[in-house]
Amino acid sequence: MSWLGHFPVLLLSVTFVACSEGSTNSADGAGTAGQGQAGSAGSSIGGAGGESGESGESGGSGGSEPVWQPGDPLDSLGNAAPRDFLDLRGLIHAHSPYSNDACDGEPRDTNGNIDEVCFEDLRRGMCQVRHDFAFFTDHRGSFSETDFPEVLFYRADRGDELVMRNGGPVANRAACSDGDPMLVIAGMEGTYSMPIGLERHVSADPSERSSIYGAVQPQDPGAAVAIQSMHDAGALVLTAHTENWTPDDILNTPLDGFEMYNVHANFFLDEAFAAAIGLLALLPTPDELPHSDLILIPIHREDPAYTDTWGTVLARGGRYVTTFGTDSHRNVFPQLLPDNERVDSFRRMMSWFSNHLLVRPEADGTWDDSHLKAAVGAARLYGVFEYMGFAQGFDFHATDGANVVEMGSEAQGGMSLEIKRPSIRGLDPSAEQPTITTRLLKAIEGGWSEVESAESDLSVAITEPGAYRAEVRLVPRHLREFLAGFSDLADEERPWIYSNAIYVVP
Repeated sequence: MSWLGHFPVLLLSVTFVACSEGSTNSADGAGTAGQGQAGSAGSSIGGAGGESGESGESGGSGGSEPVWQPGDPLDSLGNAAPRDFLDLRGLIHAHSPYSNDACDGEPRDTNGNIDEVCFEDLRRGMCQVRHDFAFFTDHRGSFSETDFPEVLFYRADRGDELVMRNGGPVANRAACSDGDPMLVIAGMEGTYSMPIGLERHVSADPSERSSIYGAVQPQDPGAAVAIQSMHDAGALVLTAHTENWTPDDILNTPLDGFEMYNVHANFFLDEAFAAAIGLLALLPTPDELPHSDLILIPIHREDPAYTDTWGTVLARGGRYVTTFGTDSHRNVFPQLLPDNERVDSFRRMMSWFSNHLLVRPEADGTWDDSHLKAAVGAARLYGVFEYMGFAQGFDFHATDGANVVEMGSEAQGGMSLEIKRPSIRGLDPSAEQPTITTRLLKAIEGGWSEVESAESDLSVAITEPGAYRAEVRLVPRHLREFLAGFSDLADEERPWIYSNAIYVVP
């Protein structure tokens, strides 16, 4: 789904601001590395004028971390996860130049060649954010016409390495010049279906592919055949844009999951839309703007269209994985922020939040796309809004002392649901401190009911059957010094972490 198609009024405002600041935009409208912005993975990605602190050191579990500031990337938690899992971080639902509406609506030239400026912005961003993986979901037309391994962005001359299975390429370890590679996995977003982790196309014929990818409709009995074709090609089949689905739509369509958050949908909320317009109007007065990588904070809202549908589906007995959707296209906000990078650069949008998977690796610690899909399929997933800070120490499980039940699984009544309250990695101890609250919520018709909350860990013995999830909320006072004219938002509580559910049975 194209952002361009939904925001004509917003785009008129964007054009007005861009024209009034013509001298600040680069010739191609792209944020460029080397102009107050790093050009390789692992380098500092702070903005011009010293907005960001040093971020070149590793943020992994070993060794000391630098003091974190907005925009600083950190490595994933890796083997710091509990119970011998790996905690791997990445994207589920993102677009590339292989979507027809990406790159300001012109991802290819008149000869059909991919826009290399946009492609380089993508590859640079993939390395800068230090995610472990990305399930890309390009739009049907362009995706259907592009074969593997091109849809995996494979470039042998960069040192990329393909993951092979059944004689064909299924994923790409996209190399970074100064850091670990990102595992790129292919997928597609159609009008309704969003298969992730495709290991091949559903057909050798591009026109038949397109027909199958577009065949899923809510509550359509024929959808099962198309979804089975996608499953046969190795995919899990989700839907994006939960605001377009009713609980009955989801329950009566054989999906594997749906989104619990999508940043795109925030712009449909009146307050968020007004905030976006206000931010663009302030571009000529950058001192009034928040830090460039906190540009999301005035816009980010909880969306009842997502949370209420999510709770209702689970309260009615549905069991689905739920995910965070980045929905990056690089096609909405071409203006440069004070860090001399586009508002909607791939790097910036990819860094705002991510999906964390609890992955069971091989005995030697290795993993690939199949391990990621096993974690998604089991719903061992939680999402973190990392623009406010990277979380460490979060854990949600059920236990009776001897046994542990993970997210996405079934627990017996009487077991305790345990939430470990996380902290912010690399938080400056001399800074104003945030308030971090853990909540245990139960799915009910119409949304969620709070069972218990505390500014500490939670341990709650549950006897009543139902679907329960963990949530962590944050009052981001630690960001006040970076918010300029928006400093009041530092006192506004907002969600930081959403987990998948645990299902308590009698």
